[in-house]
This record gives sequence, C-alpha cells and structure tokens, in this order.
Amino acid sequence: MANFKYQQSCHTDLALEMKEEWEQFEKLTGVEVSTSKYCHKKICQTRIKIVDEEGERALGKPKGNYVTLEVKNLEEDVKQGLSRLIAKNLDILTEGAENILIAGLGNRSVTPDAIGPKVLNDLLVTRHLFECDLIHESEKGMRVVSAISPGVMAQTGIETMEILKGIVDRIKPQVIIVVDALAARSSNRLNRTVQLSDTGISPGAGVGNNRQEMNENTLGVKVVALGVPTVIAVPTLISDAISGFLTLLNDEQVGHMENVLTEQEQYKLAEELVKPYFCDMFVTPKNIDEEVQIISQCIAKGMNAFIKG
Repeated sequence: MANFKYQQSCHTDLALEMKEEWEQFEKLTGVEVSTSKYCHKKICQTRIKIVDEEGERALGKPKGNYVTLEVKNLEEDVKQGLSRLIAKNLDILTEGAENILIAGLGNRSVTPDAIGPKVLNDLLVTRHLFECDLIHESEKGMRVVSAISPGVMAQTGIETMEILKGIVDRIKPQVIIVVDALAARSSNRLNRTVQLSDTGISPGAGVGNNRQEMNENTLGVKVVALGVPTVIAVPTLISDAISGFLTLLNDEQVGHMENVLTEQEQYKLAEELVKPYFCDMFVTPKNIDEEVQIISQCIAKGMNAFIKG
C-alpha cells in the first residue's frame, strides 16, 4: 500500500484531499462520493462516505460520513449560505440529539490554532437557562447546549480527551461537537473550507502532533467534528512549486515532460530539499487574524441556527 503511506505523510486532515491523492494512482473503492453546488454555485459541498475497510485503508480514516464545504471567498451572501449549510449538516450528523456538549479545541493564544475557542466566543449556550427554567415558551424547541474550551496539554498538563471524559461522565450529553483547526494539502483551501464528520477527531494528526483520539469508543458518546484548515506544511508548498516549474517547462520549453515526476516523487523531493530544518514547519497566511475571525463567526452563526432548531 505505498500510495496509502504517501497520503499519510502528506500533512492533511481533509478526507477530500486524501480522496484526490488516491485517485491519481488508481480507482477508489469502499468510498461513496457525491457533490452539490449551492449559493449560485459559490459553495461546493462534497459528501464522502467510507463504507468498508477498503475505504478506511485508502483514505486513512474510519468508516463514516465526511462533508466538505468549500468557498473561494467569503462575501456576505456566501457567509450566510455557508452558515445555513453548517446548521443543516450538523442536524443530519447529530441525528436529532437534543443535549449537546460543544468543545472548542486549540490554543486561543496562537491564532491558527484558535478556531475552536473563537467559535465559542459567539456561541449560544443554553443548558443553564433550561436548568433555571428561564427558557421562554417560544424557545422550547432549542437544544440543551453546554460548551467548554479545554485549552491544550501544554497549558493544562491534561489530555483534552481526559477533560472531556470527565465532563461527559458528569453532564451526560447525547453528542459532543468538537471544533478544531486542521491542516490542508492545498493552500487554496486555507480558511475557505469547513469539514464536518461523524467519526470523531485525532487532534494534531495533520501536523504530526497526535493526541489521544476523541470518538465514541474513548468518550462513550457520539463525536461530531467540525474543522477548518488554517496551516499548510512547507514540503507541500515546495512540492507545489516544483509542480508549477515542471508545468512551465512543459508548456514553454520541453514539450513532453508531463511525466517527469509524479506528485508522490515531487513531495518526497520537497521533503529532502528542506531537511533537516523545515520539514516539520507549517505556515499560515499573513492575514490569518482577520480570516480566522471571519470564518469563526460564520461557523458560530451556523451552530447557533442549529442550536435554535
């Protein structure tokens, strides 16, 4: 399974990108894919369902549903459409659950890792209102929502999974929604893509900093993950530059060099070029502060619409 090993080393958390990588080499089996367009074709939704072990091996992810929402820009109508789709997909993935814990993962002091905490800043939290009987009759259809931003292990000395397990044992939610920053293979997807899944999450997997997994097996309740890619690996950027260079040669000078290097070979070459100093380095756009703020508010708006029912 050489191709699978390549995909695992290519620094992405997106099921869509793993699918794209695999399909360059051979036909993908064990996976069902459907694509839809919304908001005057400004939003592309790709639904990937991994149905068996072959699909798991190919994409390196557990069986389940993965929904990727992609936009090219965040104009006002696109933000509204994206929020509506987030609400709709959360309703589907949580299967009508009424009692929900939302966890904003990440380090709020590091902007590319602050998606989770920033979403919680604008989140509608309702559990205390229900317990104090402060819900108006017209609002009875709202979900019971608790929220926590547990920080990161370097700040707490505790695995995030252990913190959430303690909360789950105490308040017993039906579903946990975890919000986190991800890594992407394509720079065009940074801060322009939202991935939702019903299989849980492996925090830090895309950047090689694996923490304990958060899923139904480890936490005892269903875990729905919502993530936004905010960083890209340096070898990936160099691989893209090599690809662009070869394309330039093919178009203007050589004429028949389209198969000089496969994408796998380009990535391996990029890794060798940046060793030992930059191989584990990740970069983010210079306007990351503004973009994280915008996408976080968009996600919070969608989650609030989901909470209101």
